[in-house]
Amino acid sequence: MSRLLTVFFLYSLCHMPTTGNAMDRTTGATFASRSEVIAKHGMAATSHPLATQIAVDILKQGGNAIDAAIAANAALGLMEPTGNGVGGDLFAIVWIAKEEKLYGLNASGRSPQSLTLPELLRRGLKEIPPYGPLPVSVPGCVDGWFELHGRFGSLSMKRVLEPAIQYAEEGFPLTEVIADGWANGSKKLKTYPGFAETFMPDGRAPRKGELFRNPRLAKTLRKIADGGRDAFYRGDIAKTIDTFMKQNGGYLSYEDLSEHRSEWVEPVSIDYRGYRVWELPPNGQGIAALQMLQILEEYNLAEYGFGSWEHMHLFAEAKKLAFEDRAKFYADPEFNKIPVRELISKEYADRRRKLIRLDKSADTYPTGNPNLEAGDTIYLTVADEDRNMVSLIQSNYRGFGSGMCPDGLGFCLQDRGQLFDLNEECFNTYEPGKRPFHTIIPAFITKDGKPYMSFGVMGGATQPQAHAQIVMNIVDFKMNLQEAGDAPRMVHAGSSQPTGSRMTDGGFLQVENGFSYQTLRTLLNKGHDVRYADGPYGGYQAIRYDAEQDVYYGASESRKDGQAAGW
Repeated sequence: MSRLLTVFFLYSLCHMPTTGNAMDRTTGATFASRSEVIAKHGMAATSHPLATQIAVDILKQGGNAIDAAIAANAALGLMEPTGNGVGGDLFAIVWIAKEEKLYGLNASGRSPQSLTLPELLRRGLKEIPPYGPLPVSVPGCVDGWFELHGRFGSLSMKRVLEPAIQYAEEGFPLTEVIADGWANGSKKLKTYPGFAETFMPDGRAPRKGELFRNPRLAKTLRKIADGGRDAFYRGDIAKTIDTFMKQNGGYLSYEDLSEHRSEWVEPVSIDYRGYRVWELPPNGQGIAALQMLQILEEYNLAEYGFGSWEHMHLFAEAKKLAFEDRAKFYADPEFNKIPVRELISKEYADRRRKLIRLDKSADTYPTGNPNLEAGDTIYLTVADEDRNMVSLIQSNYRGFGSGMCPDGLGFCLQDRGQLFDLNEECFNTYEPGKRPFHTIIPAFITKDGKPYMSFGVMGGATQPQAHAQIVMNIVDFKMNLQEAGDAPRMVHAGSSQPTGSRMTDGGFLQVENGFSYQTLRTLLNKGHDVRYADGPYGGYQAIRYDAEQDVYYGASESRKDGQAAGW
């Protein structure tokens, strides 16, 4: 079947409405969106309705946004282990109202000190495998909780973690999306040490509507609640992980855990048509969204319109340019001098933009030189009555993670180390004690120095592309918060590896239903490889603060099980 016939099935009679008018959301339109959630006192948006309710309950009990975010994250580690848990890493951006300031937290873990690049190469590996002991790095999540709580929390950690502990003991029913991910993950991981005992009661994955209990995780969370972060990194939990890894060919050790530390970092930003968009600097990929937006700002996207060939073509080309730099430069800044300010500068964007042609899709772009002087994740956001806001993302990397579940602890260790490169000349080359390139990125928008929007879109390499699309939907196409997330998305693939590999064939543009056939035909004629695809479009949550009305707006991803709720 030709590409033209393949995309024919995407046919729609009109472009998606972008006016924000309720009449545009009637049944039968190209795309239908529900209303935003609006509340006065507080708001939470997470990828699971029960976790959202936990966050709102914590707010009602006098907790702040930080307390509620931690409580929701702990619950999601139980209810959505297909994407996150205490065996994974965490990043957050926090707006503190009384200081009128944004804080950034990088709570990602490092590679084992005892595993070396020569050892990996000795095994004949071209890349680190996705599962098993080799991709396991130090879990940063728990330390991230305590860094956030120690600096900004109000309720006790015992109180914050109690809802997750109670659900772990009593059980919760699986939703449809999570049940599907659980079944698929179990097929791949059931033979790895401890996985079936932890996540496959009765020898199979739990099904939609069935109660799942995890008393092992309840016990782990209670130890953390009682003993603090040291219970995880220096107590019995750390010793259990150490013994388990040694018994199963792993390298993560007690010493690696005991020496772990999170890092408070300064968020970085660009101005996009009067809105300041904030991301965290590498080792994450957030600045790719900023690079894309800097390139796109010079084009009149509002005049072109959402879903126009110009909108889609320019987006794809901006992505290609940004991801060439992503493959080369994004890595642990403790091991490399990364030119972050130069990469997100207007001057650099001006130089890179000149490579884009309106009449043709590029097969390749050169990697830039920004030295101007020398030539399956969860996302949640919570806002409280004092107008503090938290943008938090947490992940195991691939679904459940490595498949390695330490004895009796109730969680899976992450496999984030797979994203290291084994090419010795790359910024992201594997080294002991190094943080790998990270895909998970929280985002925030301010306007005139005030909080405007906390948002994120989970989904691997999709995330910076989705962040840029959300910003365009809000700023250029004047969508409301819910419409911005429900609007059909596109994801350019083919140059997404952070390990030094470069795109050589132009990649391909994956699209959802909702873009017109005429637009897709125009893109094909300009050399784009356009493909219909189900699923790789991420999961969105957002909260917007309306300073004029002094209320919050909340929105949640329609493609998944999430919920926004307020009070």
